Amino acid sequence: MKLNETIEFYIRTTSLALSRMYNSKAAQYGITQTIGYILTYVSREGTPSTKLAQLLGMKNSSLTRLLKKMERDGCIYRQVSPDDKRVVKIFLTEKGIARRKIAKKTVLDFNQKLLSQVNEEEMKIFFKVFDIIKNQVAVELGEVQMDNKSKVKQINDEQLVH
Repeated sequence: MKLNETIEFYIRTTSLALSRMYNSKAAQYGITQTIGYILTYVSREGTPSTKLAQLLGMKNSSLTRLLKKMERDGCIYRQVSPDDKRVVKIFLTEKGIARRKIAKKTVLDFNQKLLSQVNEEEMKIFFKVFDIIKNQVAVELGEVQMDNKSKVKQINDEQLVH
């Protein structure tokens, strides 16, 4: 198997293509794809910044820089939680809400274009394959143990490769 035929190659090149497209669209509104994601993840009740970091898979220091930029731009404000002074919640301003609507519409419109080209069964298979990939990554990272059924299937798959 050639490297450009691997699952990783397709995921990576597709992810990069999506990033290019979304960053191009986001730039029209003075934001980035990542800022668009942050805007869509902030709830009306406020979202702890630590939860945003987890959702986005970002380091806290990188997220803090982005949040400061978003705050200067007038898209968000921060507020210490009255329940726990250690928790800082992020809230959207009117400007942030307007940009979130644009980000959400952009993603939903693109997804609708994709869904018009893929049938329901293909989507189920697509999601199943991605679940398998995520589960295998968790196994590789030692976050979960592989069950016996999966081990038998993996052994059978390895035998097919050789």
